[in-house]
Amino acid sequence: MLDAHRLRLFRAVVAAGSINGAAAALGYTPSAVSQHLAALQKETGLVLVEKRGRGIEPTMVGRTIAAEAGHVLERLADLESLVADLRSGRVGSLSVSYFASAGAAWIPPVIAAITNEFPRLRIDLRLIELVHDSSGEPDVEIFVEGAASTSLRGYDIERLLTEPYVVVLPENHPLAARDEVELSALRNERWVDNDVSRGPCRQAILDACSVAGFSPGFHIETHDYPTAISFVAAGVGVTVLPELGTGNLPPTVVARPLRNPTPTRTISVRTRDAVRDNPAVHRIMELLRERVGFPQAA
Repeated sequence: MLDAHRLRLFRAVVAAGSINGAAAALGYTPSAVSQHLAALQKETGLVLVEKRGRGIEPTMVGRTIAAEAGHVLERLADLESLVADLRSGRVGSLSVSYFASAGAAWIPPVIAAITNEFPRLRIDLRLIELVHDSSGEPDVEIFVEGAASTSLRGYDIERLLTEPYVVVLPENHPLAARDEVELSALRNERWVDNDVSRGPCRQAILDACSVAGFSPGFHIETHDYPTAISFVAAGVGVTVLPELGTGNLPPTVVARPLRNPTPTRTISVRTRDAVRDNPAVHRIMELLRERVGFPQAA
């Protein structure tokens, strides 16, 4: 295998036209350059230079090797730059999975900052509700604790927040005038369901209603929070959802805190062990902490 360092020295000799000139330019002694040149000729089994007067001159074979070495060394420099970029997280790719309401509230500003700070990094965004088994394991995943999702094995887990649920009501609803709404006051309301997956977010509501002594009467089934809120705005009924899902309420509805009891859900983020030291992953975590209002980890 040819030594890249010797190839660089040889190109310097060809460019300078002499061993002394190359040595002076590179900060080597002439004898060191001569030794490397002799070793390179031995590695190649070719005569790369020949004496000409008091100096040397590259042979035709030597000029060919020097020219081709230039292309190789240029590619090697590109590779070294790529390695440095990968080490610093500036290139490569990361897959980030998230659930819908976190996607709407957090993902756009977080990814906007990441793409600005790491412009050559590719981000593969995945909505958990649409991810298939063939999608592979994500590098970063924002998830609701208790949800069926990526295995915990091989991940670092950090809890982001535990958030309360609120009830979304038409602005002219009698309960809309209250600062807080007793969960039991919703016993006889027409409920708009908002979680077709029947996952932990919906179960938190069912458990809280059970504590309050009733089961909610779901009259409309929707697949997401925005659609459920639209039904509330149309006067169809009320919907109960996590606070994170109320970011863009229409002017004809209001959200009120629930109590006795207050349903909650816990949101965490997991990062794959393999990307633990990736600077872009560290930055994603910092940005997520900022979004949820937590102090950054030391």
